Amino acid sequence: MKPVAVVAAWIAACVAGCAAAPVGPPVGALPAAAREAPERYVVVTVRNEGAPVSMRAAGTPRGYDTVATYSVGREAQALARGIATDYDLVEAAAWPIQLLQVHCVVYSLPAGVERSALLQRLAADRRVESAQPLARFATQTDAYNDPYARLQQSLAQMAVPEAQQWSRGAGVRLAIIDTGVDTQHPDLHGRVASEHNFVDADANGFRTDRHGTAVAGVITAVANNRIGIAGIAPEVTLLAYKACWHSARAPGAADCNTFTLAQALAAAIDARVDVVNLSLAGPSDPLLARLLRRGQQRGIVFVGAAPPEGAHAGFPGDVPGVITVDAPHRRRGTPAALVAPGYDVLTLVPGAHYDFASGSSLAAAQASGVVALMLATDRRLDATQVLRLLEQTSHPVRGPAETFTSIDACAALVALQRHGHCATTTAAVIENLEHEAVRAER
Repeated sequence: MKPVAVVAAWIAACVAGCAAAPVGPPVGALPAAAREAPERYVVVTVRNEGAPVSMRAAGTPRGYDTVATYSVGREAQALARGIATDYDLVEAAAWPIQLLQVHCVVYSLPAGVERSALLQRLAADRRVESAQPLARFATQTDAYNDPYARLQQSLAQMAVPEAQQWSRGAGVRLAIIDTGVDTQHPDLHGRVASEHNFVDADANGFRTDRHGTAVAGVITAVANNRIGIAGIAPEVTLLAYKACWHSARAPGAADCNTFTLAQALAAAIDARVDVVNLSLAGPSDPLLARLLRRGQQRGIVFVGAAPPEGAHAGFPGDVPGVITVDAPHRRRGTPAALVAPGYDVLTLVPGAHYDFASGSSLAAAQASGVVALMLATDRRLDATQVLRLLEQTSHPVRGPAETFTSIDACAALVALQRHGHCATTTAAVIENLEHEAVRAER
């Protein structure tokens, strides 16, 4: 065989061998837990001179490009094992760094160990070349490609972009009982699965109603479609029930009554929805209260808007178990169970338009969207558990006129999943969760 043919055959054999070799995880890959909760990990390096490279005929100090010549020496391995044993650490990943002549090890912390104190002890250990936290970094890109998303301050105030890495509301059926909805709005395309009009037979009026369209947009406007805004739970299945109609009392005002609301509530319960948004308020109503309690028995979570008099002054907030939400700028009387941004919330307007709206109706809609994110994560949650999690994870937010305590979508999901990290979660929130866990154990 000619020399050229020999070389060609050798190259072909190498290529075939590489193609047949199984493709494994990258060297030093971290487990998912370390990516989700880096605060429970430390990075430690020890000196590693590396194994000497033997010189053979036709060999080079560098070796072939596909052959690694730098490995972990026995001494470095022994040091890493000794450190793990002495500090009760568990190795999560490791990688020898040739450029620095060190062996880099990521250790997970044992339960109950405070990371900063451990790092101080490691830094004083003569075996340790360096010790530091496993830090988190992020690419500096917009969370959405929707052109008006940057104007949606409420999304950032409630840490919605972070929460949506775990949940977008998929599989959750959410009914809004309100005025009609512009189901043909481009930012609601494909989001409204069902619509019913319990007020009249005016299909055109249904699609030109402003209040219901605004509520629907807050909850489920299509995200990342390069149009308009992004909803809090853009993958929920939305059911739009018209039980209210716009009145001449004030711009954007709408009225409802016991009969239309009762019909809509019964329809929502029969449709086996998971969440019902009631961005409305009125006097106590025995019939509506009975219907609502029947829905609660079937596991439906009801979210209502707080009236000016306070959270529990009339329907729906006077029915036990209803999650009542108010906007921070209009709180008075008895405080609401929860507070969500409700001032100048950018949302949808009929006719493919957008505008700002304010009030507890918008705050309730925001809360309903967050509830949908939670239920999509754990369908076993009931209203009491949802409310408790939202209360425990609320955090201070600096608004345009005041600082208020708002629900935090990301912190709620982290608490629910018991893993993850939120950049906006404060130490106070974490401490509060830990105190609540201790009380629950007692």
